[in-house]
Amino acid sequence: MKRFRILLYEDMHEVGKALLREKADISFASSFDEAVLIREVEEMDGIIIRANGRASRKVIDSAPRLKVIGRHGVGVENIDLEAATEKGIWVVNTPDANDISVAEHFFGLALMLSKMLKKGDIALREGRFEARYEYIGRELHGKTLGILGFGRIGRAIARIGHKGFDMKILYYDALRYEEVEKEIKATKVSLDELLSQSDYVSINLPMLPETRGILKAREFGLMKPSAFIINLARGSIWEEKALYTVLKEGRIAGAASDVYEVEPAPKDHPLFELENFIGTPHMAAHTDEALRRMSLVAEDVLRVLEGKAPIHPVNQPKLKR
Repeated sequence: MKRFRILLYEDMHEVGKALLREKADISFASSFDEAVLIREVEEMDGIIIRANGRASRKVIDSAPRLKVIGRHGVGVENIDLEAATEKGIWVVNTPDANDISVAEHFFGLALMLSKMLKKGDIALREGRFEARYEYIGRELHGKTLGILGFGRIGRAIARIGHKGFDMKILYYDALRYEEVEKEIKATKVSLDELLSQSDYVSINLPMLPETRGILKAREFGLMKPSAFIINLARGSIWEEKALYTVLKEGRIAGAASDVYEVEPAPKDHPLFELENFIGTPHMAAHTDEALRRMSLVAEDVLRVLEGKAPIHPVNQPKLKR
């Protein structure tokens, strides 16, 4: 039986690799440089890509045997969907894999901001036990949580907020989710209404032309001075310079982010100098459980290579290779 050839841009959980090895020979990209990838995809039947590198039109055009591109995760902005679709190449992802891990990350950051946990830890290590009288936190319980983007992750955050902290849920999305509205008493509102009424704002929008830079100085200016905003989507959805200004001037209480306009984020990033900002290095989805689930993109990759329809298609190829 013919064995397939699959190129992994980056390593992934052993569970997924074990599935691939049953029917395919796998290799790893030696660089994310486009010229290198063009050489290395030439004999490949499939590609699995994570957050780094691009499956550009040039890369896709250089792979005459390519039938499927698997996205380890959800976002596909680093894959040229138009080129793949034109060439008859399936693009698949793992839409349910990281909902819980990212939702938990949101509440971890929200609690760190609200309860001043980072400041308290630093004070304790510096011998300033009296900081317990200085750092007076706030409860999440009963507050208003506004969610920008009510997809799987947004809805997971909403359910935890409502059921775990008795929070009032507002959401902004192109679609309406009436069943979820009934389940957790969520209310669909405009962007301006959400920003002006929320105590906590969770950014979970997809990276699209219409969402790029959707949060600028005007939008931050609508927020309560006591409000917090957390971005677990993509760094370019907000303008970091505008965010820096409102944080520096104390016009909102605080912010946190797992994503940045440029990644890897430089260690001298202006936001990192602010006490009311907390950052993590794009790791919200990196739990053992989520990494296992994301590696199971291998199942759909193999389904396509065996001539079967994928379970989680992102596109509908015009041709069939």
